[in-house]
Amino acid sequence: MRQREFAGVTGLCLLILAGCASAPPPAPAVDLAAEQAKIRDAEAAQQKAWDAKDLQGLLNFYADDATLMTPGMAAMKGKVAMQSMLKPMLADPALKLQFGAERVEVAKSGDVAFSQGTYQLTVTDSKTKKPVTDKGSYVTGYTKQADGSWKAVSDINVSELPQGGS
Repeated sequence: MRQREFAGVTGLCLLILAGCASAPPPAPAVDLAAEQAKIRDAEAAQQKAWDAKDLQGLLNFYADDATLMTPGMAAMKGKVAMQSMLKPMLADPALKLQFGAERVEVAKSGDVAFSQGTYQLTVTDSKTKKPVTDKGSYVTGYTKQADGSWKAVSDINVSELPQGGS
């Protein structure tokens, strides 16, 4: 009889414990519009850094291991490589860059995103020493950082001008 009682109590305890062991609550939904706004804000800050020719401000836009790909140059991997290209570029008195995202998409997981848009860049031509203007499109990939900010991990721009033209 005691074995039956023990088995009954044990079974009852197991049923109670099974009822308590529910699935973890679902992760809160990501506010995609708020995350898109954060990325647009990051790009607005980058535009201000270009306008001010602020090297550190430009580098802050990128993750430490980011890659920047631009026409006519080898891919720049990491901030040190970017700095070596950006520093002389920022010294160009003709330098002017305007860009804007036409699309910002954030994954439902809220940890990766991209922006896509167009740019117009004016620099001094190294051969003619005259200002030349390039225009094209860009795609920037982002990852969300532990502090909730977004950093670019891959930044690619493609000129619309024929090779060698302006």
